[in-house]
Amino acid sequence: MHGYNGRILRVDLSEGKTWVEEREEEFYRRYVGGRGFIAYYLLRETGPSTDPLGPDNLLIFALGAVTGSPIPGAGRHSVGAISPLTGGYGEAEAGGYWGAELKRAGFDAIVVKGASEKPVYLWVHDGKAEIMDASHIWGMKTKDAQEAIRKELDDEGVRVAQIGPAGERLVRFACIMHDVTRAAGRTGLGAVMGSKKLKAVAVRGSKAPEVANPEKLRELSAWLAQNVENLVRNLHLYGTGAAMDIGLQTGNLPINNFRGDPFPNVMEIDARTLKAKYGIRMDTCFACPVACKKVVRVKGRWEVDPDYGGPEYETLAALGSNCGIDDLAAICKGNELCNAYGMDTISTGATIAFAMECFEQGILTKEDAGLDLSFGNAEAMVKLVELIGERKGIGDLLAEGSMRAAEKIGKGAEKFAIHVKGQEVPMHEPRLKRGLGLGYAVSPTGADHCHNMHDTALNLERVADELRSLGILEAPPVEDLGPRKVRTFYYYVNYMTLNNVLPICLFMPFNVLQKVEMVRAITGWNTTAWELLKVAERATTLTRIINLMRGFRSQDDWLPERFFQPRRSGALSDTAISRDELRRAIKLYYAMMGWDENGIPTEERLHELDISWAIEKLPKR
Repeated sequence: MHGYNGRILRVDLSEGKTWVEEREEEFYRRYVGGRGFIAYYLLRETGPSTDPLGPDNLLIFALGAVTGSPIPGAGRHSVGAISPLTGGYGEAEAGGYWGAELKRAGFDAIVVKGASEKPVYLWVHDGKAEIMDASHIWGMKTKDAQEAIRKELDDEGVRVAQIGPAGERLVRFACIMHDVTRAAGRTGLGAVMGSKKLKAVAVRGSKAPEVANPEKLRELSAWLAQNVENLVRNLHLYGTGAAMDIGLQTGNLPINNFRGDPFPNVMEIDARTLKAKYGIRMDTCFACPVACKKVVRVKGRWEVDPDYGGPEYETLAALGSNCGIDDLAAICKGNELCNAYGMDTISTGATIAFAMECFEQGILTKEDAGLDLSFGNAEAMVKLVELIGERKGIGDLLAEGSMRAAEKIGKGAEKFAIHVKGQEVPMHEPRLKRGLGLGYAVSPTGADHCHNMHDTALNLERVADELRSLGILEAPPVEDLGPRKVRTFYYYVNYMTLNNVLPICLFMPFNVLQKVEMVRAITGWNTTAWELLKVAERATTLTRIINLMRGFRSQDDWLPERFFQPRRSGALSDTAISRDELRRAIKLYYAMMGWDENGIPTEERLHELDISWAIEKLPKR
């Protein structure tokens, strides 16, 4: 095969053994990688009673056709498991160099089951795998652990995927850090890794699989390199978060736990300000000329180590405006701590914002928290990040995530936990972007902004061209949530999910035809856009069946009550999502996906998607 190694590394930590599973080309073409691989193995090998933090859960690192190929955006890979945060399907993507290094090391995925009695790390190199003792690095923060592993293996080129102390302590939104600054951030996969006593997966390789048409890949790479300034200039200069003022004007920027209060100093947390005050360079991922990753240094009250990178938009908003905080240095410190402890900055910030509103409402007191949790208290935010990472004091409660914390607190705290299926909502406003709200509701991982549609972008020239190539000839209005918007959502979100299957970075401005050409050039397959979109739909349908198997039902496809009420001030203070419109949109989306009125895929659709084997996994109707 071209583009793949044809080998899956299997690891049983309970037995302390590894072996190689060889897969046929049909498997790769049917599932391709990323979400496709993860959903396949989770549905095959876990069940309704699998404990997310038990040894029977699988932890899957999944590459794909594009990962590690000489093309911009190819530094991406997926990680998945049954999520300890939602109890259902868990998945997150990460960039950097780790995925490309694993491909060069001779494997297309790693599937880990069982749990070690003592801390271990996995050492994967040129077709071999060893389970190594990690007792001496257990408890270390991510930078120190990576340095220790590289020193022990006597190779500074080793790439490390690892958990920090948060994952070791089973913080339910702990993430898996790659190259210290690239997070597989969402759904609590770091806690799964910690439950297995697996501190890290270190990889080193020397030979990438051959691609079918290297000249075509060089042509595509050259096109992007020559058009960085035209297509992704702001990302190249500032990374994400360089339009906070526009977010405030439109209402997209979350403020004070998505209430929408005034936030006059919005430019204090903008990426342009960040670059001017603290930026020292922009970092990049494997084979990518865009270089959108911030690196910051802060001195003074908050000392921030540049080896931990810098905050992206989601972090600037989650630890910033959503907590009412405009202290940029404190946000940078919070980001550093999240990367050092290994925690998802979205869920961390959203859970802190939840605690702040509970404090404001008198549900939590200063005696309960040991801190003044008023909105805008930067010192309290930074301290809470540490307490959560250490599971100390109120941090032990908040480490359970906002849904479980609210259940334990009671007293009406539930209405201030802004989550879907247990996962905290990202920093984009569904009262503005109605299709995005539909996406939050039906997402298999709980609220997610990456495999989703952002309504405000639909009329941008590049996105409009993508839509037309998918058969959407006219973008519906931002505020629409009728059949035209649902049809647009169905087509476009399948296309966005393809990014998580290949996987490829969603910031890459390759169009539909270019992605088809890319996969053809890598694999040699005579593939089409039709086939690749069906791969994405197949993967999402499998994730739906996993969630149904885990006990989720159609009523779980819903939004927090807050979004059915207007924001308190400013933009969106006179509008909200209609419950009836959302309910109709969800039912229509089910039908378009080939699911019945209860959101259960029909047997006919599973036959059509060539996954008839999954029929036996469906719940009784």
